[in-house]
Amino acid sequence: MSNILVTGSAGFIGYSLTRRLLERGDTVVGLDNINDYYDVRLKYGRLSVAGIAQENLSYGEMVSSTVYSHYKFIQLHLEDKEKVLRIFDEEKFDTVCHLAAQAGVRYSLVNPYAYISSNIVGFMNILEACRQYSIKHLVYASSSSVYGLNEEMPFSTHHNVDHPISLYGATKKSNELMAHSYSYLYNVASTGLRFFTVYGPWGRPDMALFQFTKAILEGNAIDVYNNGRMQRDFTYIDDIIEGVLRVMDKPPTGNKNWRGKRPDPSSSRAPYKIYNIGNSKPVSLMDFIQAIEETLCKKAKMNLLPIQPGDVPATWADVNDLIEDLDYRPDTPISNGIKSFIAWYKSFYKIV
Repeated sequence: MSNILVTGSAGFIGYSLTRRLLERGDTVVGLDNINDYYDVRLKYGRLSVAGIAQENLSYGEMVSSTVYSHYKFIQLHLEDKEKVLRIFDEEKFDTVCHLAAQAGVRYSLVNPYAYISSNIVGFMNILEACRQYSIKHLVYASSSSVYGLNEEMPFSTHHNVDHPISLYGATKKSNELMAHSYSYLYNVASTGLRFFTVYGPWGRPDMALFQFTKAILEGNAIDVYNNGRMQRDFTYIDDIIEGVLRVMDKPPTGNKNWRGKRPDPSSSRAPYKIYNIGNSKPVSLMDFIQAIEETLCKKAKMNLLPIQPGDVPATWADVNDLIEDLDYRPDTPISNGIKSFIAWYKSFYKIV
């Protein structure tokens, strides 16, 4: 088993990945700054399930889990370069799964500097640490937001993605470029994962499923952008985690057929690879809302609104590389995923 660093381990995907790694026997150090971008009670709740108590946390200090003997957590900002390097020096990681980031397309219109600080400076510190301490594999979160103005469907990692329409998307594309330079210069094996609209239990409150469920249960209207003419490739959290695990266990070695005269954006002669992880079955926003209504047995009140700046009308993941390289295709039906989320939501918020 491996010694693994998971950044963003109090986050939605990071928490879910950490638990799977611990359950299969890996040693894990989790890192998260526990910022207040959304309700921190969710972050502390995730940590508590993994045996980390809020009252034991002190910035920059390791806390051991009371549930898993092979799990430690540290509250830390990735921008704190010296402490990041110290952790790498002390822990001797085999693999790094970098999920920490300032998330959200719309918030990047309000607080752009948070994205530069976390997603660019923080990622730079992770890259430098991976270089200095000879990490075997860096896996990091990218996003479907990198596709921006691209209208060719389904979105393929072999497409050009030089036209993001949000700063969030731009920082994620920047991460891919930065990772490639380190893969090429320093032989840091790196894999970027473009996640497509992740949902499920313990999900983020700024995501549509969480907002819609809360509003419908409370009898409030939901905001439906682009007058409902939206499609999203909703991907269930367990499918995301299975994909991440398979990628983590297979570091890239470089594409021997890669040619600079016809460069493939998804790979390189360096040990570098990009994958989409999506359900590859786009669902219309109105069908998504209907599935929530049916599970809640309650109709939604809707505010039909124009499309928001930074949003795209549709996403759809081409996952052929995931299938060919890793024999994996996400496949959880949206109805099953929504039921699981709503069951968790009612339990967490004690709604009968």
